[in-house]
Amino acid sequence: MADLILASSAHWTVVLAGVAVWGVHMGKTQGLMAVMVADTAPADLHRTAYGRFNLVSGGALLIASFMARVLWDSIGAPATFLTGVMFSAAALVLLFKRGGNLPTKRGA
Repeated sequence: MADLILASSAHWTVVLAGVAVWGVHMGKTQGLMAVMVADTAPADLHRTAYGRFNLVSGGALLIASFMARVLWDSIGAPATFLTGVMFSAAALVLLFKRGGNLPTKRGA
């Protein structure tokens, strides 16, 4: 939703609304990701699991930021945000094809 809002206009009120929606999204999901790591990793491997999660997340952010810069510089801001929308839609399709089952705690 935030990417759609940000792609729709460069007016400061629209940008502010897009950033607000993005901030709410980040606030609601970042803690959830940490809980998912804790719930799925064996107790003796929590530190390793958090390290790997952060490594993969950081690598994905690096690649995404590079792609965003290339898109922004070559096509423009709306293309950057619309590409984010397409990746989000693809992730949702894959999640629904999988049945929407998220990992659960081992042994529970």
